[in-house]
Amino acid sequence: MSLRGKGFFKWFCALLLLCLMAVAAALAQKTAAVSPTEQLPAGPMQAKATTACTECHEARIVLQQRLSKAAWTKEVDKMTKWGALVDPADREVLIDYLSTNFGPDKPPYEPPRTARQATASSGSSK
Repeated sequence: MSLRGKGFFKWFCALLLLCLMAVAAALAQKTAAVSPTEQLPAGPMQAKATTACTECHEARIVLQQRLSKAAWTKEVDKMTKWGALVDPADREVLIDYLSTNFGPDKPPYEPPRTARQATASSGSSK
């Protein structure tokens, strides 16, 4: 393959990735409009974590995680590389917030029940 071919391939992959990200963002917005809204736990970094994380996905994605501080560090760094808006001065405090609230020692995430789910489960137990 010529260098010109490799350049085109890199350009094509970047364009494809951009298109996939746009589709994923559109689907995430549609899903967020349908599902119940949840909030990240209160704390000094709640607003900044909400801004950084929910720009691309629902808070539920964060709420269900149970990661170590090392894993949250990798996750924050990865998301920052993918475009999450995290001020470098807030990085460590954000990682502390996430690992404190969503560490492996926390109980499993329990999604909120909707009236529809409650009705369905009470009807199925009869």
